[in-house]
Amino acid sequence: MKLLRVGTAGAERPALLDAEGVLRDLSGVVDDIDGALLADAAALGRVRAAADAGELPALDATGLRIGPPLGRIGKVVCIGLNYHDHARETGAEPPAEPVVFFKAADTVVGPYDTVLVPRGSVKTDWEVELAVVIGRTARYVADDEDPLAYVAGYAVAHDVSEREFQIERGGTWDKGKNCETFNPLGPWLVTADEVGDPQGLSLKLWVNGELKQDGTTAEQIFSVAEVVRYVSQFMVLYPGDVINTGTPAGVAMGAPEPKPFLRGGDVVELEIEGLGRQRQEFKDA
Repeated sequence: MKLLRVGTAGAERPALLDAEGVLRDLSGVVDDIDGALLADAAALGRVRAAADAGELPALDATGLRIGPPLGRIGKVVCIGLNYHDHARETGAEPPAEPVVFFKAADTVVGPYDTVLVPRGSVKTDWEVELAVVIGRTARYVADDEDPLAYVAGYAVAHDVSEREFQIERGGTWDKGKNCETFNPLGPWLVTADEVGDPQGLSLKLWVNGELKQDGTTAEQIFSVAEVVRYVSQFMVLYPGDVINTGTPAGVAMGAPEPKPFLRGGDVVELEIEGLGRQRQEFKDA
């Protein structure tokens, strides 16, 4: 299923995109697309049954904002330097263990919302990423368990980053990762059964119409399964938590000088195979 949330920011309602590409209203079946729903197999079954029976009313998509496909996000866990080609382009050694950092849940915005270039920024960068959405509580996932059994679905994430704040201003990466609007998510949460193998997805990103990133999740240093198992050893992953799993080569930071960092007025578009497409206009904060 392709689940999404539509409406004005803070007042989104649940919806579904059916197999014919028609937007359907889910508000008569569930209250929201969130961790509580994803953890409730019976509720998800009702959604699927209503969709299969053609019982969901169509929505007029004209002028309708698409918000983040997940409400009440608990935490956004991010994995850094998780693609072989991205490590090579930045001159970094591939990490021996996953690099883990956080983005605040309030950085998450819709896939077509405006992204703000922070005041004083000269190194705002783009990163297309596969987002993993947790559907079952995962703690200390064992070696003989399937970590993907804890995954409810997948979405497109844009891990916008300010590299000077991240690397040159002291401390951890947090200052360059948590600026307002720095995590567009969506347009859909695609359930895991529809995605299949998460290690065979193509990722692309364009800046002002020019292709900058063209990668595949097959290049991940640590697979989605490895990441879920690893992170669960250090923190509990709850339904509705999100993991951004890293970006392939092609970011501004890895380009030759002068590096083409983003400015107000730039337009970024990105997509992941089967998970939809985003488009953001960047404006000065």
